[in-house]
Amino acid sequence: MPKAKYYYDAETLSYRPVEVSKVRKFSNFLLFLISAVIFGVAGLLLLLNTDLLNTPTELAQQRELDNFKLQYDYLNRRLAQLEDALSYVEERDNNIYRVYFEASPIPEEQRKAGFGGVNRYTDLGGYSNSDLIIETTKKLDVLTKQIVVQSRSLDEIEKLAKNKSDLLIAIPSIPPVKWEDMKRMASGYGYRIDPFDKKRRMHWGMDFSAPRGTPVYATGDGIVKRADNRATGFGNHIRIDHGFGFISLYAHLNKYNVRRGQKVKRGDIIGFVGNTGRSVGPHLHYEIYKDGVRINPLNFYYGKLSPKEFEQLRYSASQENQSLD
Repeated sequence: MPKAKYYYDAETLSYRPVEVSKVRKFSNFLLFLISAVIFGVAGLLLLLNTDLLNTPTELAQQRELDNFKLQYDYLNRRLAQLEDALSYVEERDNNIYRVYFEASPIPEEQRKAGFGGVNRYTDLGGYSNSDLIIETTKKLDVLTKQIVVQSRSLDEIEKLAKNKSDLLIAIPSIPPVKWEDMKRMASGYGYRIDPFDKKRRMHWGMDFSAPRGTPVYATGDGIVKRADNRATGFGNHIRIDHGFGFISLYAHLNKYNVRRGQKVKRGDIIGFVGNTGRSVGPHLHYEIYKDGVRINPLNFYYGKLSPKEFEQLRYSASQENQSLD
């Protein structure tokens, strides 16, 4: 039984029991009940908005969402790599293949045009990760269109190539030094550090580091136009006219294996690696001209190299290091 409560009555000078009416008892109980409900709801809302109270199903769903986001991030990185690879193919297509076969380059806006009209991505909105999903979908759509455009371009080039057999024989298409003879790809086409004055200058060719005396090969059929040391900086060098506006240059040679006016075939030994002219070590400096303009030789190594070897060469050539001449 509950203990009785008393109060001191000053009039009677005695303790009298506290009498609580039924209405008071009910109102106290009602107040307690309301307070309990308010605090209970507030506590529940607090717990529901934190990670302290998650059901096993909610935890599994959260893990699944986190995994989806991780996969989308990974997919976007892969898409970025594919975009880079396709951009490289498109560059070769516009600046080499279509030039070879006298076809007009495909405009950039045509290759990478988006999709107009009705909003294709409305159904993907309204979710916490909608931006990521929509961006990935857009990339896939544009990449798909680029592949279709490139495929059609290559079909067109294939038809043109059937009438360009002489051109294909003449185009410089192999490395001037065998893969197994190369110590390393010393420097590529682009801005590099000059080894003499340490300034950043345009390097118009590719440097292949190799031992003195390593054979140097003609990269395409043609006629030797020069085999001398009368060009500033190049030392002993050879120039081959391949026709169709293409000329290849081989500099810093130790000695020649051809003479001016001689016809050569792709793969013929024309000279040997040396260190003549403006050079800081034995290597071959190799350039290609098209209609008098020097262009990146890397775009012409579609013969004699495996995909893995070409990728290694492309990576080394892209490093902005110090050239050897």
